[in-house]
Amino acid sequence: MELKDMDLNLLVIFNQLLAERKVSKVAENLGLGQPAVSNALARLRKLFGDELFLRTSSGMQPTPFADQLAESIGYALGMIHGAVNAKTSFDPANSKRSFSIGMTDIGEIYFLPLLMEKIQKVAPFVSISTVRNTAINLKDAMEAGHIDLAIGLLPQLKAGFFQRRLFIQQYVCMFRSGHRLSKRKVLPADFYAADHLAIVSAGTGHGKVDEILDDSPLRRKVKLTVPHFVAVGHILQSTDLVATVPERLAERMAQPFNLKYVAHPVKLPQIAINLFWHAKYHKDPANQWLRGLIFDMHADG
Repeated sequence: MELKDMDLNLLVIFNQLLAERKVSKVAENLGLGQPAVSNALARLRKLFGDELFLRTSSGMQPTPFADQLAESIGYALGMIHGAVNAKTSFDPANSKRSFSIGMTDIGEIYFLPLLMEKIQKVAPFVSISTVRNTAINLKDAMEAGHIDLAIGLLPQLKAGFFQRRLFIQQYVCMFRSGHRLSKRKVLPADFYAADHLAIVSAGTGHGKVDEILDDSPLRRKVKLTVPHFVAVGHILQSTDLVATVPERLAERMAQPFNLKYVAHPVKLPQIAINLFWHAKYHKDPANQWLRGLIFDMHADG
């Protein structure tokens, strides 16, 4: 196949289908009618001799051949995008750009207050939205430009992505001020004897911690299990439960909720928190500005 025989707009639609998995959503994003998108898909199928996307109950799922094409096409479109926008610049003071960042609830608690305070000062018309890293196909959404940056422990973002270390943190043991554990050094036996709040934050990397804590002759007495960290401060504040949480989250919650945290008595792995962006937007001035702002505010060293 020669490029002269290919309408590059078809590749844009292909890339959008990879991210959205719905013809109607692709049509909405590109300002097209659904018949136009369906017609483009038919042309793509004919050009490549493959179905490319199969209709399922969960949307249009790519075939193995479409997955094989995905990275190369995404990279090529990114290079074209970068070339035609090479002379553009980003003026944060006057921009009305809306950015989307993938992060966990921990990220929202830790990063957003300071980030929004800073943006209010230097980019008053810029807006931010967040999405859960685990609630979407993060890789495809970032490749399509729907998510600008992602923050966290995200081993699935490898080929086609840049990343930069923000910091490494420890896990700590947290409880209300005045808790019986606050009067002495917390030993493993003290920790396991306490009543626990367990946070099962699926798909975030924190599940490994629960495995380690429960792989012990001693057993935690888990009195409450929740699926996220948002309510942890409120719960610990008014109970005698203890929780295992990342240190940066503990720093943010200690003062507002009158909590205390100590070094964890169980040896747990450190957490590396990185900032991720897709290679397509590596030279995008707006993307460069936002990731530079986050790095300057939160990176260690």
